[in-house]
Amino acid sequence: MLFNSFPFFLVFLPLALLGYFLLSKYSLRLSIIFLLFASVAFYSYWDVSYLPLLALSVCCNFAVGRAISQRKEQGRARSAKAWLIAGLAFNLSLLVFFKYFDFLLSNIAAVTGAPIAAIGITLPIGISFFTFTQIAYLVDCHAGKVKDYQPESYGLFVTYFPHLIAGPILHHKEMMPQFVAAESHRFSRGRLVVGLAFFTIGLFKKVILADGVARYVSPVFDLHHQHLSMLEAWAGTLAYTFQLYFDFSAYCDMAYGLSYMFGIILPINFNSPYKAASIIDFWRRWHITLSNFLRDYLYIPLGGNRQGAFQRYRNLLLTMLLGGLWHGANWTFIVWGMLHGIYLIVNHALRHLLGGYSNLAIRVAGSVVTFLAVVLAWVFFRASSVAVAFDVLRAMTGSTLTLPMQAGALGMNRIMELGSCLWWLGACAAIAFCLPNAYQMLGRGLLREREAGLNGSRGTFLLGAMLTLCMLLLAISETRGVSEFLYFNF
Repeated sequence: MLFNSFPFFLVFLPLALLGYFLLSKYSLRLSIIFLLFASVAFYSYWDVSYLPLLALSVCCNFAVGRAISQRKEQGRARSAKAWLIAGLAFNLSLLVFFKYFDFLLSNIAAVTGAPIAAIGITLPIGISFFTFTQIAYLVDCHAGKVKDYQPESYGLFVTYFPHLIAGPILHHKEMMPQFVAAESHRFSRGRLVVGLAFFTIGLFKKVILADGVARYVSPVFDLHHQHLSMLEAWAGTLAYTFQLYFDFSAYCDMAYGLSYMFGIILPINFNSPYKAASIIDFWRRWHITLSNFLRDYLYIPLGGNRQGAFQRYRNLLLTMLLGGLWHGANWTFIVWGMLHGIYLIVNHALRHLLGGYSNLAIRVAGSVVTFLAVVLAWVFFRASSVAVAFDVLRAMTGSTLTLPMQAGALGMNRIMELGSCLWWLGACAAIAFCLPNAYQMLGRGLLREREAGLNGSRGTFLLGAMLTLCMLLLAISETRGVSEFLYFNF
C-alpha cells in the first residue's frame, strides 16, 4: 500500500487511527496489538506472499534476542555469543538469498563462462530495512542494552507501518518505550493537525516535485544514453538528483507525519543534505539512520579511527562499499559506495590539513564541490549498468558525438523538452537550497505549543490548498497508476 494512494489515505489511515485510539481507552496492550495487525495488513496489501517471510523473521529474531539476553544475565558469555552469531547468520542468509543470490550467480557465470542462469528471485519489499533493524537489536541484546519487552511491542517495533517499507531504520531504545507510554495513546487534535502538516508537505514533494521532474530522467539513462548532448546529459542527471532528493524527502516527511498522528516520534532521517558543506556533513543529513547504523555496527566494530590514519581510511572505504551494496545487487551501487568512501577519505584528510572550515570562502567552495561530487556519484546510482553510467559521464564532459535528430544546431529538444526541464530544475534547486525543511518549519518531537499554534493559524489554509492540489493530481494519476517511492527498490 502506498502512502500516496486513495486506499491508504481514505480507508486504511482513518480506520487505523480510529481503532488505535478507541482501544487505548480500554487497554494500552490491546491498542498495541491492534496497531501491529494493522501494520501487518498494510504490508500484506502490497504482496501477501511475503508475509510468512516477515513473520518468520520477526519470530526468530525475537526468540534469538531473548536467548541472548537470558544467557548474558546468567553469565554464559560463550553461549550468548553463539546465539548472536546464529542470529546474524540467519538474517544475513535471508538478505543474501533474496537480494544478492541472482547477482552472485550472474557474476560467477560471467567469470567462469559456465551456463548458470539466474533464478529470478523477487525482492521482498522492505527486507533491507526490517533486517537491519533486527540485526541492530540482536547486537544490542548481546551488549546488554535491551530490556525485556512484550512480544507485541517487539512485533510492532519491526513492522510499524510508517517505517516498514522504506525506513527509517529504527532502534529499540527510541521506539519501544514510546509504544507503552500512556501519552502515545491519548488522542490530540493538535497532534493530528501537525502530523497532517508533515504528511501534506511530503505528499506535495512526491506528487508535484519528484514525479514532476522524473519525466526528464528516463530519456537520458534508459533510452538515449549513447547519443546525448552535453546539455541533455547534465539536465537528465540533475533531474535525477532532484527526483531522488524530493522522493526520499517526501517519504521521510510522510512517515514522520503519520507516526506523529499516533503520538509516536520517528527519528529524523533526512535533513536538507544538499545544503551540506562537506561529504561528512552530507552523510549526517542523508539517510541519517543508515549512516548511524553503518557507523555503530560496522565502522566502529572494524576499528573505527582508533588504530591510525591508514586503518581509519580503510574502514571508511569498506563501510561505504558495504553501504553501497546494501542499496542493491549491482556493480553500479558498489561503485557509488566506493566513490563516497573515497570522498570521505579525502574530506577527512583535508579537514586534518586545514583544521576545519571556519573560512567562509572555504565553506562555500566546499558546498559547491560537495554537491558536484554527489551528482557525479548519482550517475552510477541511477544507471542500469556501469557502461551506461560511463556513457552519461562522457556526455557530461562533452566528449560524446551526438546524432542529428530533428534538432537545431545545439541539439535542443531532441529527447526531452529542455526548456521545461530547466524550469523544473530551477524550481527544485530553489526549494532544496533556499527554503527550510519540514522539521525547521514544524519542529521536532511532540510540541504542544506548535500543535496549538498550527491548529488555528493561517498556515492551515495553505496546507489545505496543497493537500487539495495533491489529491487532484492523485485522482488524475490513478488512471495510469500511482508512482512508487524510489527507495522501495532498496
